[in-house]
Order: sequence, then structure tokens, then C-alpha cells
Amino acid sequence: MVDATDTSCEGARTCRQGAVVTVPVSDVRAWFVREVLPLEAVLMQFLRRSARDYADAEDLRQEVYMRVCEAAQAEIPRAARPFVFTVARNLLIDRARREPVVSIEAVADLEVLNVAIDEPGPDRSVAARDELRRLQNALQGLPPRSRSAVVMRKVDGLSRREIAQRLGVTEKTVERHLTIGLRALADAIFGASSNSGKRP
Repeated sequence: MVDATDTSCEGARTCRQGAVVTVPVSDVRAWFVREVLPLEAVLMQFLRRSARDYADAEDLRQEVYMRVCEAAQAEIPRAARPFVFTVARNLLIDRARREPVVSIEAVADLEVLNVAIDEPGPDRSVAARDELRRLQNALQGLPPRSRSAVVMRKVDGLSRREIAQRLGVTEKTVERHLTIGLRALADAIFGASSNSGKRP
């Protein structure tokens, strides 16, 4: 458990975003200790699933606390739990966007967060599930070598050279497998419109 004096709420009077501070620091500190610190165990559990190691999770926790305190200085949120986990989720999404290769597990872990946050409407959920189903079917329909090459490149983040070594083929062959696989996946996602631009 983090000591209340170890938070970024202590003594802070300005926000990083330049927002006007309207809530007294003592009120923010009291709210933080009363509402946010009790969530630390479940927050750390969530962050550890997405972090590389424990120290990384601790750094993420401090960043979440800092952002929560900065926002609370402008206005204390009514519901602390959804707010804290929305901040944590957004921080993880921002981090995933900056990383060159994102593991499927990291993205999947963002979905297990079961708190009241803005969720896409049913129409977007159905469309996304349909798109994922088409992608999965297209991936399963690829020739085995093309499927392996695409998974190793796009999911595992391997270089073409590493894929060539694992498959026992040349890099040129890997390039061909990737081209075949990625075209088939694009056709599955975007439909026949991607074929309309091809020359006869």
C-alpha cells in the first residue's frame, strides 16, 4: 500500500494540462486517501497483467495516481472506481500505441476491465465481432506457410530474417508468403472493394 504522503496530490497546485485548480489540495488529498487508495490492490492486479514487470506496474500506478490527482484538482469525480480504471485503461492504450509491437495478450487484458466506462454501442460491437470473425476465418483459410509467416510477423513481431530462419526458407519466400497472407486478410476485412483496383 502506498503511503498517502507518497502521492502526486501532495502540494501540487497546477496541472500538467494547465487546467485551473479549483479544488483545495486538502480536499483532493482526503478524497484520494478515502476513495482511490483502497483500489490499489485491484489496480495493481490489473496493471501487472499488462506490464512487463513489477517495477513497470509500479511506474504505471504512479502515473495513474498523478493523472487522477491532476483531474481531481479541477473537479473531484463522483465515482472514483470507474474514473481510476478509465485513466489506467487510457494510459495502457496510450502506451500500446507508442510501442512498435503490441502483444495480443496486452490488448486482450484491456478488455477484462469490468468497470463502468464508455463502451461502444451494440452496433459497433457487432460490427467489430463480425470483422474479427472474418479475419479469423481468412487467417484459417490461408496456406499453412502464409498463415505462419503472418502470425510470426504481425502477432509475434518477428523480423523477416527471423521468420525465414524459423521456416527454413529465404527472406524472399517469406516476403511472398506475407504478401499472399496480408492480401487475403485485407480482402476478408475490406471485402471485394480491395480487388476492384487490381488490373485484369
